[in-house]
Amino acid sequence: MPAHRLRRLALTDFRSYAAAALDLSGGPVFLFGSNGAGKTNVLEAVSFLSPGRGLRGAAVGEVGRREPGEREGRAWSVATLFEGGLGETRLGVGLAPDTGRKIVRLEGETVAPGRLSDLVRLVWLTPAQDRLFLEGASERRRFFDRLVFADHPRHASHVAAYEHALRERSRLLADARQGLNADPAWLDALELKAGEAGAAVAVARAATLQALVAEIAQRVDRPFPQARLDLEGPVEQGALAGEAPEALAEALRSALRRGRERDQAAGRALYGPHRTDLAVIHVEKDRPAGECSTGEQKALILNLVLAQAARLARDEGAPPPILLLDEVAAHLDRGRRAALFEELTALGLQAFLTGTDEALFEDLAGGQGVRVEAGSLFPA
Repeated sequence: MPAHRLRRLALTDFRSYAAAALDLSGGPVFLFGSNGAGKTNVLEAVSFLSPGRGLRGAAVGEVGRREPGEREGRAWSVATLFEGGLGETRLGVGLAPDTGRKIVRLEGETVAPGRLSDLVRLVWLTPAQDRLFLEGASERRRFFDRLVFADHPRHASHVAAYEHALRERSRLLADARQGLNADPAWLDALELKAGEAGAAVAVARAATLQALVAEIAQRVDRPFPQARLDLEGPVEQGALAGEAPEALAEALRSALRRGRERDQAAGRALYGPHRTDLAVIHVEKDRPAGECSTGEQKALILNLVLAQAARLARDEGAPPPILLLDEVAAHLDRGRRAALFEELTALGLQAFLTGTDEALFEDLAGGQGVRVEAGSLFPA
């Protein structure tokens, strides 16, 4: 049974927290305090409840607390209590000291990290994404894949399988460039694997894009700019046109095979879903998002995140999403800030927000305030 509401959060030796705990109401939570107090660390701890790395992209061995003089972080843990339709669920994640890997415990039993996606769905927005439309395509692709993953839990494994196959293929092509033998049969096998995984990636991206486009079209009464979305990549374009996954996989496999000589010279694959870009147009201005003001770009990204959260909140067969919004409120004018809070309340979403000033959240109805100070948490 999917978990529904996070009711307790306890951190041990995570970043700046030796030990800290929060009892939660199940609604929006706002954390306030000075810069460096540890607000984002709480959001990052929650983000590790999803498979893979957290919202900062840190490896599990990098987030353990360090005392002065300690060269390595300590073994850490994030323990949670969720409340759902069938009662309580205890879920914990942390660093396994013996392996240095992420360990997941469900009701005290060790389970595969992939189980996390059955229990928790997370969508986040951080200051690092403020330059999303000014950076390279890889950042936009990573941002969009996070939205896809919240909707299609297997998407992350398909991306990983595709990227692994391409890395192995590039290694073989590099060996061949140096005069070493590259087994053609092994190249064929890797390109077959890349084709299948890449097609699955493209299909999931296309499905999420179409759903987001439909959702955004219904949000005309929101005080956030409308966005026109597209995926600039031939495999995704084929998926959007309705091509069968098998046909997409075969086309990708064939393209990789034909491109061996070119990719060998380049040292990387020059065709495939790993080069896809997310195109975002500000509808009212009919301009690419990268040409809009910083405030408009922030509002466009927030509208995408809220649209995805609204979709996921209506999915009764999966856990409702938890939103992690780091320093978002400070970058919005009061009208849009109030609209954000109203939407969180209307959707009934559990969200964690951060800001330096408690006054930023005065319009957040039913919000639970937490003051953060030097690695400690205090109810406001």
